[in-house]
Amino acid sequence: MTPAPAAHRVPRAVMLREGILAVLPALLTVGLLLLATQPAYHTLLQGGNGWSPYAYQGLAQDVQAYQVARLDPSLSDEERRDIRDRALSSAQTPAQFKALDVVEGYGDARLAEVERLLREDTSASVAAAAREAIGLGAQAASYTGQTRAASLRALGDMRRALIFTAFATGLLSMLLTLRALLLWRAERDRRAHREARQREALSLASHELRRPLQALMLASDLLRHAETPEQRQHLLALIEDSATQLASRADLTRLNDLYLDVTLRVSRVDLRPLVARLAGSRVSVHLPGEPVAWPVDPNRVRQIVENLVENALKYTPGPVEVTLGMGARGPQISVRDHGPGLSPELRERVFLPYERGPRGLADGQGLGLSLVRRYARAHGGDVCLQDAPGGGTVARVTLGEPPLVDVGEGRG
Repeated sequence: MTPAPAAHRVPRAVMLREGILAVLPALLTVGLLLLATQPAYHTLLQGGNGWSPYAYQGLAQDVQAYQVARLDPSLSDEERRDIRDRALSSAQTPAQFKALDVVEGYGDARLAEVERLLREDTSASVAAAAREAIGLGAQAASYTGQTRAASLRALGDMRRALIFTAFATGLLSMLLTLRALLLWRAERDRRAHREARQREALSLASHELRRPLQALMLASDLLRHAETPEQRQHLLALIEDSATQLASRADLTRLNDLYLDVTLRVSRVDLRPLVARLAGSRVSVHLPGEPVAWPVDPNRVRQIVENLVENALKYTPGPVEVTLGMGARGPQISVRDHGPGLSPELRERVFLPYERGPRGLADGQGLGLSLVRRYARAHGGDVCLQDAPGGGTVARVTLGEPPLVDVGEGRG
Protein backbone atom coordinates (compact mmCIF):
# COMPACT_ATOMS: atom_id res chain seq x y z
CA MET A 1 0.00 0.00 0.00
CA THR A 2 1.35 3.45 -0.89
CA PRO A 3 1.95 5.57 2.21
CA ALA A 4 -0.06 8.75 2.60
CA PRO A 5 1.63 11.92 1.37
CA ALA A 6 3.34 13.89 4.12
CA ALA A 7 1.03 16.87 3.52
CA HIS A 8 -2.01 14.70 4.32
CA ARG A 9 -0.63 12.83 7.31
CA VAL A 10 -2.27 13.66 10.62
CA PRO A 11 0.35 14.71 13.21
CA ARG A 12 0.78 12.27 16.07
CA ALA A 13 -0.02 14.96 18.66
CA VAL A 14 -3.32 15.69 16.88
CA MET A 15 -4.21 11.99 16.73
CA LEU A 16 -3.45 11.64 20.46
CA ARG A 17 -5.52 14.69 21.31
CA GLU A 18 -8.50 13.54 19.25
CA GLY A 19 -8.23 10.03 20.71
CA ILE A 20 -8.33 11.40 24.25
CA LEU A 21 -11.32 13.58 23.40
CA ALA A 22 -13.09 10.56 21.86
CA VAL A 23 -12.80 8.45 25.04
CA LEU A 24 -13.34 11.42 27.39
CA PRO A 25 -17.13 10.86 27.79
CA ALA A 26 -16.54 7.21 28.80
CA LEU A 27 -13.78 8.18 31.23
CA LEU A 28 -15.95 10.92 32.72
CA THR A 29 -18.88 8.53 33.10
CA VAL A 30 -16.80 5.93 34.94
CA GLY A 31 -15.10 8.53 37.12
CA LEU A 32 -18.33 10.28 38.14
CA LEU A 33 -20.10 6.99 38.86
CA LEU A 34 -17.25 5.75 41.03
CA LEU A 35 -16.97 9.05 42.86
CA ALA A 36 -20.67 9.71 43.33
CA THR A 37 -21.90 6.19 44.11
CA GLN A 38 -19.12 5.14 46.48
CA PRO A 39 -20.78 6.58 49.65
CA ALA A 40 -24.13 5.10 48.68
CA TYR A 41 -22.45 1.76 47.97
CA HIS A 42 -20.85 1.62 51.42
CA THR A 43 -24.12 2.60 53.11
CA LEU A 44 -26.07 -0.08 51.29
CA LEU A 45 -23.32 -2.61 51.94
CA GLN A 46 -23.37 -1.93 55.67
CA GLY A 47 -27.14 -2.07 55.76
CA GLY A 48 -27.21 -5.33 53.84
CA ASN A 49 -24.53 -7.34 55.68
CA GLY A 50 -26.94 -9.92 57.09
CA TRP A 51 -28.54 -7.63 59.65
CA SER A 52 -31.98 -8.71 60.88
CA PRO A 53 -33.98 -7.80 64.04
CA TYR A 54 -35.55 -11.28 64.20
CA ALA A 55 -33.01 -12.64 66.69
CA TYR A 56 -33.88 -9.84 69.15
CA GLN A 57 -37.60 -10.45 68.67
CA GLY A 58 -37.12 -14.20 69.16
CA LEU A 59 -35.21 -13.58 72.42
CA ALA A 60 -38.05 -11.45 73.79
CA GLN A 61 -40.59 -14.14 72.82
CA ASP A 62 -38.55 -16.92 74.50
CA VAL A 63 -38.13 -14.96 77.75
CA GLN A 64 -41.82 -14.03 77.80
CA ALA A 65 -42.73 -17.68 77.10
CA TYR A 66 -40.70 -18.76 80.14
CA GLN A 67 -42.33 -16.02 82.24
CA VAL A 68 -45.77 -17.37 81.27
CA ALA A 69 -44.65 -20.99 81.83
CA ARG A 70 -43.70 -20.21 85.43
CA LEU A 71 -47.28 -19.13 86.03
CA ASP A 72 -48.91 -22.08 84.23
CA PRO A 73 -49.73 -24.87 86.75
CA SER A 74 -50.50 -27.34 83.98
CA LEU A 75 -46.84 -27.57 82.96
CA SER A 76 -44.46 -29.96 84.60
CA ASP A 77 -41.12 -28.88 86.03
CA GLU A 78 -39.34 -30.57 83.14
CA GLU A 79 -41.36 -28.63 80.58
CA ARG A 80 -40.67 -25.37 82.38
CA ARG A 81 -36.97 -26.24 82.45
CA ASP A 82 -36.96 -26.87 78.70
CA ILE A 83 -38.58 -23.48 78.05
CA ARG A 84 -36.07 -21.83 80.43
CA ASP A 85 -33.13 -23.55 78.73
CA ARG A 86 -34.34 -22.38 75.33
CA ALA A 87 -34.52 -18.74 76.49
CA LEU A 88 -31.19 -19.03 78.27
CA SER A 89 -29.58 -20.61 75.17
CA SER A 90 -30.69 -17.65 73.10
CA ALA A 91 -29.20 -15.19 75.58
CA GLN A 92 -25.94 -17.18 75.71
CA THR A 93 -25.40 -17.06 71.88
CA PRO A 94 -24.39 -13.46 71.11
CA ALA A 95 -23.16 -14.45 67.61
CA GLN A 96 -26.72 -14.62 66.34
CA PHE A 97 -27.37 -11.01 67.34
CA LYS A 98 -25.98 -8.93 64.43
CA ALA A 99 -24.66 -5.45 65.22
CA LEU A 100 -25.13 -6.11 68.95
CA ASP A 101 -22.75 -3.35 70.00
CA VAL A 102 -24.59 -0.84 67.81
CA VAL A 103 -28.05 -1.94 69.03
CA GLU A 104 -27.01 -1.78 72.70
CA GLY A 105 -25.80 1.76 72.04
CA TYR A 106 -29.42 2.80 71.32
CA GLY A 107 -30.55 2.32 74.96
CA ASP A 108 -29.83 0.76 78.38
CA ALA A 109 -30.93 -2.84 77.62
CA ARG A 110 -28.08 -5.39 77.48
CA LEU A 111 -28.00 -9.02 76.36
CA ALA A 112 -25.70 -10.01 79.25
CA GLU A 113 -28.21 -8.59 81.72
CA VAL A 114 -30.94 -10.79 80.20
CA GLU A 115 -28.73 -13.84 80.71
CA ARG A 116 -27.89 -12.88 84.31
CA LEU A 117 -31.52 -12.34 85.24
CA LEU A 118 -32.56 -15.66 83.69
CA ARG A 119 -29.89 -17.47 85.72
CA GLU A 120 -31.30 -16.03 88.97
CA ASP A 121 -34.55 -17.75 88.01
CA THR A 122 -36.87 -15.91 90.37
CA SER A 123 -40.21 -14.44 89.51
CA ALA A 124 -38.84 -10.93 89.86
CA SER A 125 -35.67 -11.67 87.86
CA VAL A 126 -37.59 -13.40 85.07
CA ALA A 127 -39.99 -10.44 84.83
CA ALA A 128 -36.98 -8.10 84.75
CA ALA A 129 -35.35 -10.29 82.06
CA ALA A 130 -38.54 -10.04 79.97
CA ARG A 131 -38.51 -6.25 80.25
CA GLU A 132 -34.79 -6.20 79.37
CA ALA A 133 -35.38 -8.42 76.28
CA ILE A 134 -38.32 -6.28 75.13
CA GLY A 135 -36.17 -3.14 75.53
CA LEU A 136 -33.37 -4.77 73.53
CA GLY A 137 -35.91 -5.57 70.80
CA ALA A 138 -37.09 -1.94 70.79
CA GLN A 139 -33.49 -0.75 70.42
CA ALA A 140 -33.08 -3.18 67.50
CA ALA A 141 -36.24 -1.74 65.92
CA SER A 142 -34.80 1.79 66.25
CA TYR A 143 -31.57 0.66 64.59
CA THR A 144 -33.60 -0.98 61.82
CA GLY A 145 -35.51 2.23 61.17
CA GLN A 146 -32.33 4.27 61.03
CA THR A 147 -30.69 1.73 58.70
CA ARG A 148 -33.70 1.80 56.40
CA ALA A 149 -33.67 5.62 56.30
CA ALA A 150 -29.93 5.62 55.52
CA SER A 151 -30.47 3.09 52.74
CA LEU A 152 -33.24 5.22 51.24
CA ARG A 153 -31.01 8.28 51.38
CA ALA A 154 -28.21 6.30 49.74
CA LEU A 155 -30.55 5.18 46.97
CA GLY A 156 -31.66 8.78 46.46
CA ASP A 157 -28.04 9.94 46.29
CA MET A 158 -27.23 7.20 43.81
CA ARG A 159 -30.23 8.14 41.70
CA ARG A 160 -29.16 11.81 41.64
CA ALA A 161 -25.58 10.77 40.88
CA LEU A 162 -26.75 8.70 37.93
CA ILE A 163 -28.90 11.56 36.61
CA PHE A 164 -26.04 14.05 36.99
CA THR A 165 -23.60 11.66 35.33
CA ALA A 166 -25.98 11.11 32.42
CA PHE A 167 -26.46 14.89 32.07
CA ALA A 168 -22.72 15.66 32.30
CA THR A 169 -21.68 12.98 29.83
CA GLY A 170 -24.54 13.87 27.49
CA LEU A 171 -23.56 17.54 27.59
CA LEU A 172 -19.90 16.66 26.99
CA SER A 173 -20.84 14.37 24.11
CA MET A 174 -22.97 17.14 22.61
CA LEU A 175 -20.13 19.66 22.93
CA LEU A 176 -17.66 17.23 21.36
CA THR A 177 -20.11 16.57 18.54
CA LEU A 178 -20.56 20.32 18.05
CA ARG A 179 -16.77 20.74 18.07
CA ALA A 180 -16.41 18.02 15.44
CA LEU A 181 -19.05 19.73 13.28
CA LEU A 182 -17.34 23.10 13.63
CA LEU A 183 -13.96 21.57 12.75
CA TRP A 184 -15.51 19.86 9.74
CA ARG A 185 -17.16 23.12 8.65
CA ALA A 186 -13.93 25.08 9.12
CA GLU A 187 -12.01 22.49 7.09
CA ARG A 188 -14.70 22.59 4.39
CA ASP A 189 -14.51 26.41 4.29
CA ARG A 190 -10.70 26.29 4.13
CA ARG A 191 -10.85 23.81 1.27
CA ALA A 192 -13.46 25.91 -0.53
CA HIS A 193 -11.30 29.01 0.01
CA ARG A 194 -8.23 27.24 -1.40
CA GLU A 195 -10.20 26.04 -4.41
CA ALA A 196 -11.65 29.53 -4.98
CA ARG A 197 -8.15 31.03 -4.85
CA GLN A 198 -6.91 28.43 -7.31
CA ARG A 199 -9.79 29.18 -9.68
CA GLU A 200 -9.15 32.91 -9.36
CA ALA A 201 -5.43 32.46 -10.05
CA LEU A 202 -6.18 30.32 -13.10
CA SER A 203 -8.75 32.83 -14.38
CA LEU A 204 -6.30 35.71 -13.99
CA ALA A 205 -3.53 33.70 -15.66
CA SER A 206 -5.87 32.87 -18.56
CA HIS A 207 -6.82 36.53 -18.84
CA GLU A 208 -3.19 37.68 -18.91
CA LEU A 209 -2.03 35.04 -21.40
CA ARG A 210 -4.39 36.20 -24.15
CA ARG A 211 -2.37 39.25 -25.21
CA PRO A 212 1.08 37.60 -25.58
CA LEU A 213 -0.56 34.61 -27.30
CA GLN A 214 -2.34 36.87 -29.76
CA ALA A 215 0.86 38.83 -30.39
CA LEU A 216 2.79 35.59 -30.85
CA MET A 217 0.29 34.22 -33.36
CA LEU A 218 0.15 37.52 -35.26
CA ALA A 219 3.95 37.83 -35.44
CA SER A 220 4.26 34.18 -36.54
CA ASP A 221 1.76 34.76 -39.32
CA LEU A 222 3.48 37.98 -40.45
CA LEU A 223 6.87 36.27 -40.36
CA ARG A 224 5.79 33.99 -43.18
CA HIS A 225 5.28 37.01 -45.42
CA ALA A 226 8.22 39.14 -44.30
CA GLU A 227 10.17 40.46 -47.29
CA THR A 228 13.23 42.12 -45.73
CA PRO A 229 15.73 41.04 -43.09
CA GLU A 230 14.73 44.06 -41.02
CA GLN A 231 11.08 42.95 -40.99
CA ARG A 232 12.04 39.42 -40.05
CA GLN A 233 14.33 40.71 -37.28
CA HIS A 234 11.57 42.91 -35.90
CA LEU A 235 9.04 40.05 -35.97
CA LEU A 236 11.51 37.64 -34.36
CA ALA A 237 12.09 40.19 -31.59
CA LEU A 238 8.31 40.43 -31.16
CA ILE A 239 8.04 36.64 -30.99
CA GLU A 240 10.84 36.50 -28.43
CA ASP A 241 9.19 39.20 -26.32
CA SER A 242 5.82 37.38 -26.47
CA ALA A 243 7.44 34.10 -25.47
CA THR A 244 9.14 35.85 -22.53
CA GLN A 245 5.81 37.30 -21.42
CA LEU A 246 4.14 33.89 -21.70
CA ALA A 247 6.82 32.38 -19.49
CA SER A 248 6.48 35.25 -17.03
CA ARG A 249 2.69 34.98 -16.75
CA ALA A 250 2.17 31.21 -16.94
CA ASP A 251 4.58 29.85 -14.28
CA LEU A 252 2.28 27.31 -12.65
CA THR A 253 4.59 27.03 -9.63
CA ARG A 254 4.13 30.77 -8.93
CA LEU A 255 0.46 31.42 -9.73
CA ASN A 256 -0.27 32.63 -6.20
CA ASP A 257 2.78 34.90 -6.23
CA LEU A 258 1.88 36.22 -9.68
CA TYR A 259 -1.84 36.87 -9.26
CA LEU A 260 -3.02 36.52 -5.64
CA ASP A 261 -0.38 37.32 -3.02
CA VAL A 262 1.69 39.23 -5.64
CA THR A 263 5.34 38.71 -4.80
CA LEU A 264 7.32 41.21 -6.87
CA ARG A 265 10.71 40.74 -8.51
CA VAL A 266 11.90 44.30 -8.35
CA SER A 267 14.69 46.06 -10.24
CA ARG A 268 15.37 49.71 -10.94
CA VAL A 269 14.43 50.41 -14.57
CA ASP A 270 13.54 53.29 -16.81
CA LEU A 271 9.77 53.18 -17.22
CA ARG A 272 9.74 54.90 -20.61
CA PRO A 273 10.40 51.76 -22.74
CA LEU A 274 7.67 49.88 -20.83
CA VAL A 275 5.13 52.52 -21.81
CA ALA A 276 6.48 53.28 -25.28
CA ARG A 277 5.83 49.77 -26.64
CA LEU A 278 2.05 50.38 -26.21
CA ALA A 279 1.97 52.95 -29.04
CA GLY A 280 -0.31 51.98 -31.92
CA SER A 281 -2.79 53.22 -34.50
CA ARG A 282 -5.28 54.39 -31.86
CA VAL A 283 -2.82 54.75 -28.97
CA SER A 284 -0.57 57.81 -28.63
CA VAL A 285 2.17 57.77 -25.99
CA HIS A 286 3.59 60.89 -24.30
CA LEU A 287 6.93 60.42 -22.52
CA PRO A 288 9.21 62.83 -20.66
CA GLY A 289 12.61 63.67 -22.08
CA GLU A 290 14.47 62.52 -18.97
CA PRO A 291 14.60 58.85 -17.80
CA VAL A 292 11.98 57.86 -15.23
CA ALA A 293 14.01 55.33 -13.22
CA TRP A 294 12.10 53.60 -10.42
CA PRO A 295 12.22 50.27 -8.52
CA VAL A 296 9.43 48.15 -10.01
CA ASP A 297 8.67 44.67 -11.25
CA PRO A 298 8.85 45.41 -15.02
CA ASN A 299 6.58 42.56 -16.06
CA ARG A 300 3.87 43.55 -13.61
CA VAL A 301 4.02 47.24 -14.60
CA ARG A 302 3.76 46.19 -18.24
CA GLN A 303 0.61 44.21 -17.38
CA ILE A 304 -0.82 47.27 -15.61
CA VAL A 305 -0.45 49.46 -18.68
CA GLU A 306 -1.60 46.75 -21.11
CA ASN A 307 -4.81 46.17 -19.13
CA LEU A 308 -5.63 49.88 -18.92
CA VAL A 309 -5.01 50.41 -22.65
CA GLU A 310 -6.95 47.28 -23.57
CA ASN A 311 -9.94 48.44 -21.51
CA ALA A 312 -9.85 51.91 -23.08
CA LEU A 313 -9.73 50.43 -26.60
CA LYS A 314 -12.48 47.93 -25.84
CA TYR A 315 -15.01 50.31 -24.32
CA THR A 316 -14.41 53.48 -26.41
CA PRO A 317 -14.17 53.93 -30.19
CA GLY A 318 -11.90 57.00 -30.21
CA PRO A 319 -8.20 57.56 -29.59
CA VAL A 320 -6.38 56.60 -26.38
CA GLU A 321 -3.63 58.70 -24.81
CA VAL A 322 -0.95 57.24 -22.51
CA THR A 323 1.14 59.66 -20.48
CA LEU A 324 4.12 58.93 -18.20
CA GLY A 325 5.29 61.52 -15.70
CA MET A 326 6.81 61.96 -12.25
CA GLY A 327 4.46 62.96 -9.44
CA ALA A 328 5.11 64.09 -5.86
CA ARG A 329 5.28 60.54 -4.49
CA GLY A 330 6.48 58.65 -7.54
CA PRO A 331 5.85 57.94 -11.21
CA GLN A 332 2.36 58.35 -12.61
CA ILE A 333 0.95 56.60 -15.67
CA SER A 334 -2.28 58.02 -17.09
CA VAL A 335 -4.44 56.32 -19.72
CA ARG A 336 -7.16 58.56 -21.17
CA ASP A 337 -10.00 57.63 -23.48
CA HIS A 338 -12.53 59.89 -25.18
CA GLY A 339 -15.62 57.81 -24.44
CA PRO A 340 -18.85 58.68 -22.58
CA GLY A 341 -17.21 58.30 -19.14
CA LEU A 342 -18.32 56.39 -16.05
CA SER A 343 -20.78 57.21 -13.30
CA PRO A 344 -19.29 57.72 -9.79
CA GLU A 345 -20.92 54.49 -8.59
CA LEU A 346 -19.42 52.46 -11.42
CA ARG A 347 -15.88 53.80 -10.97
CA GLU A 348 -15.27 51.68 -7.87
CA ARG A 349 -17.36 48.71 -8.96
CA VAL A 350 -15.25 48.10 -12.06
CA PHE A 351 -12.26 47.29 -9.82
CA LEU A 352 -14.14 44.29 -8.38
CA PRO A 353 -13.36 40.88 -9.93
CA TYR A 354 -15.78 39.84 -12.69
CA GLU A 355 -17.34 43.33 -12.81
CA ARG A 356 -17.52 44.52 -16.42
CA GLY A 357 -17.87 47.91 -18.02
CA PRO A 358 -21.13 49.73 -18.67
CA ARG A 359 -21.90 47.78 -21.83
CA GLY A 360 -21.15 44.38 -20.28
CA LEU A 361 -19.25 43.05 -23.27
CA ALA A 362 -19.65 39.31 -23.59
CA ASP A 363 -16.00 38.66 -24.40
CA GLY A 364 -14.67 40.27 -21.19
CA GLN A 365 -14.20 38.60 -17.83
CA GLY A 366 -14.01 41.74 -15.70
CA LEU A 367 -10.58 40.84 -14.31
CA GLY A 368 -8.28 43.44 -15.87
CA LEU A 369 -8.91 46.40 -13.57
CA SER A 370 -8.98 44.15 -10.52
CA LEU A 371 -5.50 42.94 -11.40
CA VAL A 372 -4.32 46.50 -12.13
CA ARG A 373 -5.29 47.64 -8.62
CA ARG A 374 -3.70 44.57 -7.05
CA TYR A 375 -0.40 45.18 -8.86
CA ALA A 376 -0.45 48.94 -8.19
CA ARG A 377 -0.97 48.44 -4.46
CA ALA A 378 1.75 45.77 -4.40
CA HIS A 379 4.06 48.54 -5.69
CA GLY A 380 3.01 50.81 -2.82
CA GLY A 381 0.68 52.87 -5.01
CA ASP A 382 -2.88 52.73 -6.29
CA VAL A 383 -5.10 53.35 -9.32
CA CYS A 384 -8.15 55.55 -9.69
CA LEU A 385 -10.60 56.56 -12.41
CA GLN A 386 -11.47 60.22 -12.97
CA ASP A 387 -13.46 62.29 -15.43
CA ALA A 388 -11.19 63.71 -18.13
CA PRO A 389 -11.43 67.40 -19.07
CA GLY A 390 -13.55 67.69 -22.17
CA GLY A 391 -15.08 64.22 -21.74
CA GLY A 392 -13.87 60.68 -21.36
CA THR A 393 -12.15 58.88 -18.48
CA VAL A 394 -8.61 59.00 -17.14
CA ALA A 395 -7.18 55.92 -15.39
CA ARG A 396 -4.29 57.20 -13.28
CA VAL A 397 -1.76 54.80 -11.74
CA THR A 398 0.62 56.06 -9.05
CA LEU A 399 3.64 53.91 -8.20
CA GLY A 400 5.18 54.11 -4.75
CA GLU A 401 8.00 52.22 -3.05
CA PRO A 402 7.39 48.47 -3.19
CA PRO A 403 7.42 46.79 0.28
CA LEU A 404 10.27 44.45 -0.75
CA VAL A 405 12.79 46.08 -3.03
CA ASP A 406 15.57 44.06 -4.67
CA VAL A 407 17.09 46.96 -6.58
CA GLY A 408 19.26 46.50 -9.64
CA GLU A 409 19.83 48.36 -12.86
CA GLY A 410 18.01 47.14 -15.93
CA ARG A 411 15.92 48.03 -18.92
CA GLY A 412 12.22 47.62 -19.46
